[in-house]
Amino acid sequence: MSCSLLEFCRLQELKTVRDFLFQSQKTEPVEEKNKPDNELTWDTSDWESAWDNGDSKEEESASPTSVEEETGGQSKPWLQDCVVSLSPCSDLLVVARDQKAVFLSAKWRTDDSGREEMTLAVSWSGTLSTEDGECVGSAICIPLASQKRSSTGRPDWTCVVVGFTSGYVRFYTESGVLLLAQLLHEDPVLRLKCRTYEIPRHPGVTEQHEELSILYPAALVTIDGFSLFQSLRACRNQVARAAAAGSDVVPPPPLAYKKWGLQEMDTIVDHSSVGIMTLCVFDQMKNASILGGFHASVKGSPPAMSQYVTVGAGPYTGFYYAVEGSSQPLLSHVALAVASKLTSALFSAASGWLGWNKNKNEEEASQKQKPKVEPSTPLGIRFGLPDSRRHGESICLSPCNTLAGVTDDFGRVTLLDLARGFAIRMWKGYRDAQLGWLQVKEERGDREFSPSASLPRRHALFLIIYAPRRGILEVWAMQRGPRVGAFTVGKHCRLLYAGYRLMGVNSVTSQGWQLHTQQVCLLDPTTGALRTVNIPFHLALSDKKSERAKDMHLVKRITALLKSRDIDPDTLENEAKCALLDIKHPAIKKQALESLLSNKNTPLSCLTNIISALNDTLKEQAADELDASLLQLCSSQLKLLQLYTDMQQLQFAADPEISSENDSLEGLEEELSRVGPVLQRYSQLTSKPSVSFAQDSPDSPLPVQAFLSQMECTEDGEVKVIRKSETEWNQLGNFMFWGCLCGRSPLHKVCDTLQQAGISPQQLLSLLLGVWLQREKEVLQKPAETVRHLHTLLVALSNMKGAVEESWDPQSISPWWQQVRCTCIQSHNAAAALLAALVAHRATKASITSRADSKFQSEWEAVSMELEQWLVCVRQLEDVLVLQTLMLVPSPHGTAGGAAAQCSIKALLEGGTGGIADSVSKWVFRQNMVPERLKEILHPKENDDSEDKQELRDGRSEEKEENQNDTDQTELLVAVCQRFPHSLSPDLLFAHCCWEYVVQWNKDSEEGRYLSWAVEHLKLVSSPHIQLGISSMMWSTFIVKRFSAAAFLMEKVGKAPKDRLCRRDVGMGDKAMTSFLGCCVQLLQILMEVTGLLVNNQSPLSFIPFYVDSAMDEVPAPELSVEEAWGGADGPASIAELALEQRGVHYPLVQHHCLLATILHATMNFSVKAKPLSLFDSKGKNAFFRDLTTIQLMPSGDMDPGLVSLRQEFLLRVLTGWVQAIDDPSSSASTPLPSTGPKADWWPSLCLELGSLLQVNPDILRRHLVCELYNQGLDPRAEQMMLEVEDKDVLGSQLLVLTGQRLSYSLLHSQSQTQASMELLARLPPTLCTWLKAMDPSELRCPLVPLPQTSRLVSRLIEILPENHAQYSLALHLLEAVEVLTTED
Repeated sequence: MSCSLLEFCRLQELKTVRDFLFQSQKTEPVEEKNKPDNELTWDTSDWESAWDNGDSKEEESASPTSVEEETGGQSKPWLQDCVVSLSPCSDLLVVARDQKAVFLSAKWRTDDSGREEMTLAVSWSGTLSTEDGECVGSAICIPLASQKRSSTGRPDWTCVVVGFTSGYVRFYTESGVLLLAQLLHEDPVLRLKCRTYEIPRHPGVTEQHEELSILYPAALVTIDGFSLFQSLRACRNQVARAAAAGSDVVPPPPLAYKKWGLQEMDTIVDHSSVGIMTLCVFDQMKNASILGGFHASVKGSPPAMSQYVTVGAGPYTGFYYAVEGSSQPLLSHVALAVASKLTSALFSAASGWLGWNKNKNEEEASQKQKPKVEPSTPLGIRFGLPDSRRHGESICLSPCNTLAGVTDDFGRVTLLDLARGFAIRMWKGYRDAQLGWLQVKEERGDREFSPSASLPRRHALFLIIYAPRRGILEVWAMQRGPRVGAFTVGKHCRLLYAGYRLMGVNSVTSQGWQLHTQQVCLLDPTTGALRTVNIPFHLALSDKKSERAKDMHLVKRITALLKSRDIDPDTLENEAKCALLDIKHPAIKKQALESLLSNKNTPLSCLTNIISALNDTLKEQAADELDASLLQLCSSQLKLLQLYTDMQQLQFAADPEISSENDSLEGLEEELSRVGPVLQRYSQLTSKPSVSFAQDSPDSPLPVQAFLSQMECTEDGEVKVIRKSETEWNQLGNFMFWGCLCGRSPLHKVCDTLQQAGISPQQLLSLLLGVWLQREKEVLQKPAETVRHLHTLLVALSNMKGAVEESWDPQSISPWWQQVRCTCIQSHNAAAALLAALVAHRATKASITSRADSKFQSEWEAVSMELEQWLVCVRQLEDVLVLQTLMLVPSPHGTAGGAAAQCSIKALLEGGTGGIADSVSKWVFRQNMVPERLKEILHPKENDDSEDKQELRDGRSEEKEENQNDTDQTELLVAVCQRFPHSLSPDLLFAHCCWEYVVQWNKDSEEGRYLSWAVEHLKLVSSPHIQLGISSMMWSTFIVKRFSAAAFLMEKVGKAPKDRLCRRDVGMGDKAMTSFLGCCVQLLQILMEVTGLLVNNQSPLSFIPFYVDSAMDEVPAPELSVEEAWGGADGPASIAELALEQRGVHYPLVQHHCLLATILHATMNFSVKAKPLSLFDSKGKNAFFRDLTTIQLMPSGDMDPGLVSLRQEFLLRVLTGWVQAIDDPSSSASTPLPSTGPKADWWPSLCLELGSLLQVNPDILRRHLVCELYNQGLDPRAEQMMLEVEDKDVLGSQLLVLTGQRLSYSLLHSQSQTQASMELLARLPPTLCTWLKAMDPSELRCPLVPLPQTSRLVSRLIEILPENHAQYSLALHLLEAVEVLTTED
């Protein structure tokens, strides 16, 4: 491959840039208006006005005063008169002339063909000069590295450094904002150059520091790169902060620098700072002798010196050496007062900063007068290249800092060896030449053929020379190499060579970076194209290796041919054949051949002809020149191509073969008819339409390249199939066998072809089974036909040599049939695997029978271990098919649970004894099946009231069609349970469903229904041992953490918390937390129920119905077993097994937690203000949230009266809340209350049982409840509860007051007072009247009660109050008054 010019970027608006920079003198008023440009602001009015002026000029281009005519000769080669600088990262270009400059930044755009390309567009333009008469002398763009750890080598931002004829050096951002300005010398700036960090390639190379060098006519200023980097970053941050705050920018302190006065040279026009160098001892002694004579003293170690090379005149080239430490950095006069304090830190991170705070008077004074310029340190020339008539024009330093190219006014280009000071080469005829360097790394492909492959990659150096007079760009190999490339380009281009990369990089931060920088770029102003030079490494190799370089070029040529899409196949064949035969090296020829074989665009005929020609050529070579491996590769590939061609021809070759094996398939047809209904149902569920890509279709043809990539010929002539990915394996099997399975291809011919090719029967069997299992849907469309073809293929493969061993004893396991079983066992395609197993079982049986007949010639049927294995495998596959059919039943719309699980024998065996139940429990969850419905399916005989249960099946049924689906679900689930009577026993299935629901609830705790159903499933488990274990595991694994968080939260806020607090602390909303606490109560209740017999003197809470069997002593622990065919399960223990291993719980501790859970549940339901944990003493608090299997110190004896009072107050509030909740005007007294929620009818009995456990007098609670019911106007319920009150006297006194409040409201406070009621009030006894007036009816929540109810209440009062009661007479007066009111109404 040869050199090439690659366009990577294009400039936009070049004419606008030229018009802005070359405005005629007639636009002076505009320029004067633009002069007072404030560099610190973001205002762009100056360049916009200038640009508008340029546009107007463009419109007047037809007039005699056009821009091109005014600029005369400058209009064409205008770029040569400008200062041009391109960032090494190619993302910023600066074009400046006189006082103006234009910045162009990188942008990405889409061209007409839709391809992304990079362009450089104008981002800023304006006037840079601030002093009178100063112009831009030099400019460079320095990209600054990012300090972020995630950086990969892209610059953070780019700083534009501009040197002016006034001596000022100013630093700008990409948007033209001035960061820093400093006057370093009172002469024009001739050239700015930069050196950045490079990782040393060899251990002996001195590590160079970063540096910015500024050349003046007689002085050289150097600024340390690290100090500059820190200063520029701080300046940019300060400017950004000032712009954001709208304040003025504080002028920064000056930079630290070194200034050398270059002596003993008449004229200096350009320079290069080579860097720090150290002489060897011999050179040190030689220099000391020359300079100091015979008696000169030599230092112990060679001093480090900075080398500077200048070009100009007198001498033509000068070499300067500055010994490190001979000159201190110079500071401006502002810093001299404190310079002594900074001598030790001059080149530290803060070397350029002396603080932001200055006296304002000093600032004003410094602005009025010119800054003081420090004198330079004299530096004498060490030696030079004298040539009195020759004047140097430019110098360009190589990337390795050892060579430099120099141009002069004689049109010569001279190559200098900087270490020795020699001119080692010279080119003539390059007037006004522009130079650049390109360093190329060795390609990894080249390294493989090198004898020094283990050494680091080599680098080649090339000199780029652009001769504008001839319009040619040349590439020369260094140091004395030939010209390796030449390009004809325009005569007005600019060669842009930066010679540096990112500033701010060091050996630590650059680790792992990929620096994207261009070394040399050619800018063509006529088209705006930016092109880079691409040079292959092999062009730097010597002549003896040029043969291999030519071979590599031919390989590249073949690669380019293969990539071409429009080439004719015949042309491709001829050119590729010629190129391949011309390659000399066998290794490279092999590489080219492999690229041909792997290319998808190469036709089959082309491949065959090329490899045949190469094979013939190799056979004609002499034996000593012949490469055996290449010859073997050609012959093997020809063999594989022939095999591919033969198989392709057999794809659609109709086979008139008539199967003679129908008589042997009678038993197989019986098996098919037996499993037919399940296969049909399975096929219906799997035949749903799905989306797939056309290229992924199994019917797409197999390319020859894919065929060859999976085939490998061994040394003994056999063909080995390489198994890569599952998809490629199935594609190959599809190519070989699908035509046979469909009946399109001749089966025996295909098998004979594959056998003759030398492919092992085991690999063919694997390919056949792979395509059979993959194309299950097509197989099930015509099962009888495909099964017959599979049987024929399987028998044919098993009869091949090497398939079934000749010495196989039918009493042992055959590896051949074991391979078939392993494939079926691992397959997730249950139907195809079952059919394959049935076919293989039939074939095995026939094979064993024939062997037995040949041996014994008897009437007895052969029995073998192999057939027993097949019987077990077929049984397992039938079970898996039924189970997989159940799994495929679609779930209701919108339910959780994900996709259906894939079942296989291997997966179920690895899932352990509970793997089957676990799969079914996941299916139950996906189906959203309520526990009661599952119970009906598993226990159909117990379903007495089927009509009532039908209503409870599923509250989410929305369509009538679901009844049919429900029937199908039931039948499939019953069928699965019948096939797995032990693994899917009701207790095991309920246990796994319980665990599945609690796991799903743990994932989404907002779904309180999941936890509720988990508890319902737990109640349906009949074994108390399993119940106990699962309850204990649920509590410790999922419940107790959230339960404790809820308790602590309610203790903290002292009431039922709001939704936001619940989500923050417990992880669920307030409604979900109420449901959660209710489930906690039920779970703890189950734990108490199954352990209640151990504590005879305590009865558990009994307000919720349960289905558990309490006779735990009489129920032995269940024995868990599995089906005989599934006895080989080896995996994790099932949930039931883990449950039986759990320890028993401590009953008092469970009851203690149940008390707390009930209190929390009541608090959330009725929004009661209470601190739940404060209702217990210190012992009770310490016992909470402990392991339920441990024995804790529990509260005993009488409680503190204050604590009992708090508990009583809490229970009274709960009863009040319940009474308020059940007061529903729409429901009558006879309407039954619900069984759940705050209106549940068991809340009063619960409070009474809680009262007995919390040492609260239950009679107080009953009396309070009766009074609250009357207060709410619920007299019928109150009368029922009144029968249970023991202390009637106190209750009578309380109800007497309540009756008085009702009468007082109807007689005195009612809005509709009648004359009769006023007369009655006048007739009442004074005592009663006074008592009624003293009543406060506002305490009644329901004052408007019908008079008959109040009359009945007074009658009850007379009954329960004894006659000697102090208020008995008052009750009689009330009775009379009520009767009078009733009669009047």
